[in-house]
Amino acid sequence: MTSHITNLEILRKELRGMRRGDLLIIAERAIELVPKATLKALVGDYVLVDDLEEASATPNALLDEVQTFHVDSLAGRYFEDFAVNSRNCTQHSRGTDAFIAEFKRLLRRCISAADGGQYEVARQAFELLFGLLRHIDECHDDVIFFADEGGSWQLGVDWRSVFAAYFPCLAKTAAAADFASTVDQMIEDFAKHERPRYLRSAHAVANAAQRVALEPLEWRAADLTGG
Repeated sequence: MTSHITNLEILRKELRGMRRGDLLIIAERAIELVPKATLKALVGDYVLVDDLEEASATPNALLDEVQTFHVDSLAGRYFEDFAVNSRNCTQHSRGTDAFIAEFKRLLRRCISAADGGQYEVARQAFELLFGLLRHIDECHDDVIFFADEGGSWQLGVDWRSVFAAYFPCLAKTAAAADFASTVDQMIEDFAKHERPRYLRSAHAVANAAQRVALEPLEWRAADLTGG
């Protein structure tokens, strides 16, 4: 019992020191994990849980959600700036925190869909989200606001988990040449510092023709790393 209490105290201390955006992501995860009865105890004094409708569990619901998020993001729904000074230049606005939390929630849903064999739907949803990252990296200041140097890297995407789910979707739905070129572009855009690792990940899920198409990329990566 003492150990349990001590661990909770350590956790509380860690939570109290976290940024608002990280706490929002944790809260998003928590409300997905707990049953409705527990959800009421968790947030019932802030939200009328009994009034919430059950979300649709059909495969296309994910794509609908991501398409809505994509449209809202490009329309500036999450863009919120603030006057920047030396004290707040590392902070995020509420809009930026909300975008990152929703982006990561939808990524988790994409990964779950891929794990469940919904390869086509998951691929389409993934690629809409990747498109938003590319839009941000093209220095369009209309999706989210960064007080300091911005870019998709600030979202802290776990590319190992994402590629582990996305590459099988791509392998199941793309011709060999398209598979290789898309893998190459994804790594170049988001994780080129770990190119050999992710080429191996793609190779592991590819079919025979796709592996042949990947070979020039693997040879080039080996030449660059001296492998």
